[in-house]
Formats: sequence, C-alpha cells, structure tokens
Amino acid sequence: MRNAAKKRWGIGTPFSGGVIVSITYFYIDPPPDVDNITKPILDAMKGLIYIDDRQVSDLVCRKRDLNSNLQIQNPSALLSTRLGDSGQFLYINIRDASSQEVLP
Repeated sequence: MRNAAKKRWGIGTPFSGGVIVSITYFYIDPPPDVDNITKPILDAMKGLIYIDDRQVSDLVCRKRDLNSNLQIQNPSALLSTRLGDSGQFLYINIRDASSQEVLP
C-alpha cells in the first residue's frame, strides 16, 4: 500500500495540517469488515502523505460491490479508469481539513 501511495503522490514533504480522508474499497470477493479497512491504509500513509495519522480529523470508509449497480456521479478520471479495469481496488481521497466544516 505504501508503495502505491509513493507512486501516485510522489515523494515530497508530508502535509502538516489536518486532513480529511475518504476511502472506498471496490470489491468482487467478500470484503473485510469496513472497520478493518482503514487502519493499514492510514498507517501506510504516515510520514508520506501526512506526518502522523493523528492529523486525520475526518474519516469516511465505504465498501462497494463491483458486481452491483453502482451509482457514481462525476467520477474523477482516475476513478473512471479503474472502474473500467477488472479487479478490486482502493480509491483514496485526501484533502485539507483546515476549514473544520461540519457536515450533516
């Protein structure tokens, strides 16, 4: 997981502020429990994307069956490409949490 993150985000200075992390696990086989998906991902990004996972102020984790009727509005180019491939994958979005917004 860490190598995939390095490849995608490159090597630079880890973000030092608060972050919002959204993880979607697109699966074919029975997936792990949703609470077991996040920990290894957050740990793999420590020191690479952010300094420490204590910076994560918001975390959303979803799992979606690729064999179901998925409804995805405005997918990014990367997500569209991965959805066209076969096989399971993770889609991770990390953004600045400086606004400290409260969502419904």
